[in-house]
Amino acid sequence: MRVLVVGGGGREHALAWAIARSPRCEALFCAPGNAGTAALGENLAISDGDIEGLVRAALERRVDLVVVGPEAPLASGLVDALQDAGVRAFGPTAAAARIESSKWFAKEVMTAAGAPQGGGELFESARAAHKWIEMLGTDALPVVKADGLAAGKGVVVPATIDEAHAAIEELIGISGRLVLEDRLGGREISAMAIVAGGVVSPLPLSCDYKRIGEGDSGRNTGGMGVYSPPGFVADAAGLFRAIHEPVVAEMAARGAPFAGCLYGGVMVEGDAARVFEFNCRFGDPEAQALLPLLDGDLLAALAGESSEPLAFRQEASVAVVMASGGYPGSYATGARISGLDDVDDDVVVFHAGTALDEEGAVVTAGGRVLAVAATASSIAEARERAYANVARIHFEGAYWRRDIALRELSG
Repeated sequence: MRVLVVGGGGREHALAWAIARSPRCEALFCAPGNAGTAALGENLAISDGDIEGLVRAALERRVDLVVVGPEAPLASGLVDALQDAGVRAFGPTAAAARIESSKWFAKEVMTAAGAPQGGGELFESARAAHKWIEMLGTDALPVVKADGLAAGKGVVVPATIDEAHAAIEELIGISGRLVLEDRLGGREISAMAIVAGGVVSPLPLSCDYKRIGEGDSGRNTGGMGVYSPPGFVADAAGLFRAIHEPVVAEMAARGAPFAGCLYGGVMVEGDAARVFEFNCRFGDPEAQALLPLLDGDLLAALAGESSEPLAFRQEASVAVVMASGGYPGSYATGARISGLDDVDDDVVVFHAGTALDEEGAVVTAGGRVLAVAATASSIAEARERAYANVARIHFEGAYWRRDIALRELSG
């Protein structure tokens, strides 16, 4: 099969890496890709938001399957355009991608499906949201969410009323609508599943770290690390039956059947699991930790050519993100990266914000630069191996959190 992976981040490198290992993969293209994907196939200088350009490239290169990584082109209708052109694609249509592109639509679907969740209210003006915050008071501060896409940064969990009011002003401009939701107790997990023909095939559960600082301090990021599996979830299969399966059925009943990767953000407290959001694609950096555990043919699953659920090794995985100094604020690019050839053979370095300079050297080209993923028989061992290999990679201003997976070990 000739495959085009759309996107240029760490998730897309992980997808390309797993697809390239399939015996079905004849040729691999990435648009726009990065320095890591360039080693696996051909990078195409096409933005992931250029719908017409991507469709044209798929047709010109006789692509059999397009795998869409980021949420924005899904919400913009890339899969619809590909299907109209007769090109097979992995990912939801724009109508089904609303499960991520509209937080309120997702809540309506969850309510109709009976999926366990917290309460929430929709606001179409900042003034009304401010009044609601004042009425609730300090003891019941809600989570403030932009209703539209915000690259993983459209959610604020305020600690004070002043922070809540500031979040309203910050997020109302994204889509003109806000969702204020009840806070959910417990610990957060990422629950992803591949959905094809209404059948839900779970991936291993994982836990990511969104804040830039250790101890979950500082600003939100796209993700600074992840580990799998979380030891505090007793019934993973039951979680997918209670949350994903009824939502998939409800989407089909609404005439917007979901196909692709359905990613639930879930809070677990004791035996109770409640979903607080859905995404319509693989998580980043979750994909970088989970795909190295794969014990099967990802391409066959994405192409719908396998009736069997994906199999994963019963091992642990830890991925640590290395970022440019200053991220998620302003940061420099163009720093040469050394040590990539010094990592262990069975440790995978997934590129995100990287590029090749005029001399063919790998340089930094973004905020999150790399994710170093290690697997082992235990989280403790996987964590040790990941950090040992992070220490072998160098670029000016490199920053990484040093507490990824530590909370799992400390209980």
